[in-house]
Amino acid sequence: MRYKDINPKFGTTNLKDKVRLHWEQETCGTRYGFSNSREKYFKEIEDTRYRLEPYILSFANFREAKGKKLLEIGVGGGVDFCQWVKNGAIASGIDLTSSAIELTKERLEIANVKNCNYALRVADTENLPFVNNEFDIVYSWGVLHHTPNTERAFQEVYRVLKPGGLFKGMIYHVPSWVGLMTWILHCFLKGKPFRTVKDAIYHNLESPGTKAYTVQEAKDLLTKVGFEHIKLSAKLGPGDLLLIQPSRKYQNPIFKIIWKFYPRYLVKILGDKYGTSLLIEVIKPEDKKVI
Repeated sequence: MRYKDINPKFGTTNLKDKVRLHWEQETCGTRYGFSNSREKYFKEIEDTRYRLEPYILSFANFREAKGKKLLEIGVGGGVDFCQWVKNGAIASGIDLTSSAIELTKERLEIANVKNCNYALRVADTENLPFVNNEFDIVYSWGVLHHTPNTERAFQEVYRVLKPGGLFKGMIYHVPSWVGLMTWILHCFLKGKPFRTVKDAIYHNLESPGTKAYTVQEAKDLLTKVGFEHIKLSAKLGPGDLLLIQPSRKYQNPIFKIIWKFYPRYLVKILGDKYGTSLLIEVIKPEDKKVI
């Protein structure tokens, strides 16, 4: 399956509405907040995020953004966005959903962060509401593969970055353990072994239309958009190790057994090569100012 465009059975608007509805119903990362105390609730979300994906801290390098103009695309529960603001970034954040924006605002208010230090708004990554060449850093963790036109999203990232600006992000990778498990559950066991792993991900992993890329496909896409100094690396994610809290559709006894006896030790031994997270660091060329 190649991502020249969206799946033809969906219209662009219809698919984007489905994506928005999915994440309005459950803001990314909030599955790990249980406390009735809002302060403890946000702390639970943050602690779990960095426990399951500790490499985010070194990859993002929040201190690096001090005094710089930064855009985060897809703030979700606001964990990373709060880190950018606390570390002195001149931060703007967007999300496709109003629930994520309101949750992130609440998080910052509880942390006593003054609203003059950041800006948040509902917006579409395929049509960013910012002028050309505005940001020193653009950051997006696990978001751009969900929008129907991912290439357009990367073009927008390129447009709003200053020449010499840095994009750091994560999109989903194949081959991966999550991709294989999704294919087994939704294709092989349902008598449809002819369907591809990418097709299984597209129709069954998180929001409708989710995409995953090989390292070469990601490199080709980023090069086409115009980025240089491309660094890509696959990383085992919590889904690959089944360390995540299962969603509602994976609550029956069979899945509880799978979660308990899953061979995490073996997956770790085989390393990051088959990780679902594809980490991206790219630079917009110095001489490529968008007019």
